[in-house]
Amino acid sequence: VQLVESGGGLVQAGGSLRLSCAASGSHFSINAMCWYRQAPGKQRELVAAITSGGSTNDADSVKGRFTISRDNAKNTVYLQMNSLKPDDTAVYYCNVRGRAAVGYFNSWGQGTQVTVSS
Repeated sequence: VQLVESGGGLVQAGGSLRLSCAASGSHFSINAMCWYRQAPGKQRELVAAITSGGSTNDADSVKGRFTISRDNAKNTVYLQMNSLKPDDTAVYYCNVRGRAAVGYFNSWGQGTQVTVSS
């Protein structure tokens, strides 16, 4: 299963961005869809996750500012990011887990840069 991310960029503090991640492939079903981020010199961290049933889990650092959602018909996950802060600057990665004809998969997107200026 391949993932294609879009929507990163440069924004001023307090601004908004929306990330998208579309999954493609043959004969697969998706369970969890997640967004991770990795800032320079730091470990990759989970930002938000959403299950196939729509249950969500957000990191404390983004609660009330970021919203994860998914469109099951389009196999796409979104991350709406509002009230952005310079500390949100990082490369954001989409992660999708599920099952395909060959077995379980755990796919990562190529990453998209989000830069928040103060």
